[in-house]
Amino acid sequence: MKIESIKIKNFRSYKEETIIRFDNLTVLVGRNDIGKSTILEALDIFFNDGGGIIKIDKSDLNIQAARNGDSETVISVCFSELPESIIIDSAVQTTLADEYMLNADGLLEVVKKYKNGGKASVFIHAKHPMNPDCKDLLLKKNAELKSIIKGMGIECENQRINTTMRRAIWEHYEGSLDLQDMEIDVSKEDAKKIWDKLSSYMPVYSLFQSDRKNSDGDSEVQDPLKEAVKQIINDEELQQTLASVAEVVETKLKEVSSRTLEKLREMDPAVANSLNPVIPTADKLKWADVFKAVSISGDEDIPINKRGSGVKRLVLLNFFRAEAERRAAEGDSTGIIYAIEEPETSQHSNNQRVLIKALKELAQAANTQILLTTHSPVIVKELDFENLRLIFEDEVGKRVLSVEPAVLQYPSLNEVNYAAYGEATEEYHNELYGFLEFQQWLNDYKAGRQQRPYLYVKNGNTKTWNLDLTEYVRHQIHHPENHSNTHFTQSELRQSIEDMRLYIRNRAETEGIWDPIPDGE
Repeated sequence: MKIESIKIKNFRSYKEETIIRFDNLTVLVGRNDIGKSTILEALDIFFNDGGGIIKIDKSDLNIQAARNGDSETVISVCFSELPESIIIDSAVQTTLADEYMLNADGLLEVVKKYKNGGKASVFIHAKHPMNPDCKDLLLKKNAELKSIIKGMGIECENQRINTTMRRAIWEHYEGSLDLQDMEIDVSKEDAKKIWDKLSSYMPVYSLFQSDRKNSDGDSEVQDPLKEAVKQIINDEELQQTLASVAEVVETKLKEVSSRTLEKLREMDPAVANSLNPVIPTADKLKWADVFKAVSISGDEDIPINKRGSGVKRLVLLNFFRAEAERRAAEGDSTGIIYAIEEPETSQHSNNQRVLIKALKELAQAANTQILLTTHSPVIVKELDFENLRLIFEDEVGKRVLSVEPAVLQYPSLNEVNYAAYGEATEEYHNELYGFLEFQQWLNDYKAGRQQRPYLYVKNGNTKTWNLDLTEYVRHQIHHPENHSNTHFTQSELRQSIEDMRLYIRNRAETEGIWDPIPDGE
């Protein structure tokens, strides 16, 4: 299964429902404290149900929504590449489409609702039959389905199997099912069975934060081997083996406790009768803790979590790459999502280029998705436009958009860096200036602008020109050998960039050449 999108509502800075779409490689960009990490942490809560790095609580409610009485956080994820069939009744196969458990886009949409930051209530949002005569079939018991079959005189080959009866009922009402959007509660009857089965197909989600602590006793993933343990134990066949081990231990423990209580009963029956053995079931056992001492150590047994941040990140990345190759070679179809905050942390700019190239290659591996946040213009310039999602807030509210031309009419990573980080560079200045020249707008742009003197020196002769700010900056960029003028400041470079952006936007809209979208400034 692959995630196509997430919807977040009433979670931290995301008050209104916000949709973020994902590809195999998705990189979230935007200014500080705009909500990039929040998206990755919402996914951690969704996939790991509090067993990951992030634990949801009441303080995660959007402050304004909470003040207005809305105490429910909603995190929904849409999935594609779904299992072709699932078995929930006596080896009878069914599909999510046949059970009307897909949304209008043909995707599985799982909705988790957290009241006051508490335990999740799980639903599936789907186009589902709402005809009163055949609605809520997934929530009905066998006897209730039989009653419908009998009452309507519907032919059904096997009334012992709920799947078969639902199919017969829905076929009987074909053409009048009245399909509508609804949320199916997966805590009851066959809806629960289907959800339990689907849970085993869910991708493994691993979040690696940029500011995580690095102590010897840190129980989170400090070392790739700890991540390997989580993935190995998630294997379905191994889960069955571990369940068998747990059952044997449980049986032995019950025998020991039974003998102990029997002996106690000989001495004090009242005390013995008040006691009961408490033994966790196999699915509640924390098998990963058995292997928590695994590690990779360097010279003189220095653990990896004591090495420099740059080294740790390089080791971790290459663990990802090695695991992706292994899973591809073994035909492992379990989805894996690596979510990494600021992979550029503690990396030289050359290493950043190598890093993002490796992550782009990793994202091409089967059943693998990569989610990143970044503040690095170096990384942004190594990406394709379809990889980028720009987060910003305007009068509409918080928005996350696929990056499209905002001022220029073609994809410009200089423009992305400016919109996301306020990165005012000479390179972007040149690009905007060149665009004005190409459109033959330059003379109109310069007309009427305030001018300043610029000393032009050639062959020992000095001339004074009067130039507007943009031309002044342009000449200094292209003639660094001329030291006769006061060099423009960073604020003047930014002002010139802003002037050109505003002119291009207004001219484009006035002439109807294209409709530039807001870019989050």
